[in-house]
Amino acid sequence: MWQRNQTSLADFILEGLFDDSPAHAFLFSLTMVVFLIAVSGNTLTILLICADPRLHTPMYVLLSQLSLMDLMHVSSTIPNMAINYLSGTKSISFVGWATQHFLYLSLGCAECILLTFMSYDRYVAICHPLRYAVLMNRKVGRQMMAVMSWLGASVNSLIHTEILMHFPFCGHRNIHHFYCEFPAVLKLVCGDITVYESTVYISSILLLLLPIVLISASYVFILHSVIHMRSAGGKRNAFATCSSHLTVVSLWFGACIFSYMRPRSQRTPLQDKVGSVFNSIVTPTLNPLIYTLRNKDVAKALRKVLGREMITQNPQERLS
Repeated sequence: MWQRNQTSLADFILEGLFDDSPAHAFLFSLTMVVFLIAVSGNTLTILLICADPRLHTPMYVLLSQLSLMDLMHVSSTIPNMAINYLSGTKSISFVGWATQHFLYLSLGCAECILLTFMSYDRYVAICHPLRYAVLMNRKVGRQMMAVMSWLGASVNSLIHTEILMHFPFCGHRNIHHFYCEFPAVLKLVCGDITVYESTVYISSILLLLLPIVLISASYVFILHSVIHMRSAGGKRNAFATCSSHLTVVSLWFGACIFSYMRPRSQRTPLQDKVGSVFNSIVTPTLNPLIYTLRNKDVAKALRKVLGREMITQNPQERLS
């Protein structure tokens, strides 16, 4: 029993994303640039929403939560990958593995739930505009939806992480990935995991396919309402507010389905890495760009902040 516990607590080896070749060194540098863009873009989005009172609406509160999730998602995987690459070390402790697994899984699940709530927000705003202030009041928009996203995802992630921690691991514990992703870790488990795989499949249906169905249903009603609008300006505004969310939903759920809903026989380590790179690096980088570049309110808030900085700098230049 003691020997098994000692084996379970041994370190894991992360194979990483890059090797020592010049081409991979360039790709690593490019990845770090993208990482900095993701951190800057999501941090700026959160600060703009907090600083401008006009953005203190349910839609932008949910957007700030999305940016926070993306910021934490990219920060929970890329810095550790960079440290391992620069230092040449590939090992990660058992506690470090469990912590990273819990964070990335909870953040991914929370984003699935939050994107579903954001589609409901757009449904109420377009299909029931006169009741929007009642249905999406402060308690619903700022508290209940955000708390349900974080709490539901955290409970799900905690359950899966706890179960995996009690499985025996065999082999040399090489994780063919650059972080402790769930499918890559599951391949190292010894013994029969058929029952557990069934629960994972059910969990994937609830957190991936069910949100897709609910989001699709919301946009069916939205499209029906837009078609019956008489004002061309109203149609343009409706499409403008929904296009950003639809783009983010397509990117996120498309990558998740590619990474987690394919049969194990059709998966390869390279395909898993490509899907994870898209989820953990590309999507958190694109999300703030999609929302800020195509959103007039966020663009106004950005110009307002930049205008204040210019005003505060001009008197100092005159004094100098």
